[in-house]
Amino acid sequence: MNRERMYDIVLAPVVTEKSTQGAEFNQVTFRVARHATKPEIKQAVAELFGVKVTKVNTLNMRGKVKRFRGRLGKRADYKKAIVTLAEGESIDVTSGI
Repeated sequence: MNRERMYDIVLAPVVTEKSTQGAEFNQVTFRVARHATKPEIKQAVAELFGVKVTKVNTLNMRGKVKRFRGRLGKRADYKKAIVTLAEGESIDVTSGI
């Protein structure tokens, strides 16, 4: 897999209260492409950040229906990946790649 494809798979880190609690268990959460598979996500994270990935869990997040000035709108659907790293490995999501 080329580097450009890896950047297309891993879109952005998810920084929420719940995702930062995963750091206790060597887990990092990323927003990924909807078409990405678990092996592709595992390979992309391992090569982009130079870490050993042990497990990948994915969630398909459905966009919420929201109101804006009385009109209904819908947020976009997206896919989220919770990546478990090997012992001793870490990723600092606050810095860039």
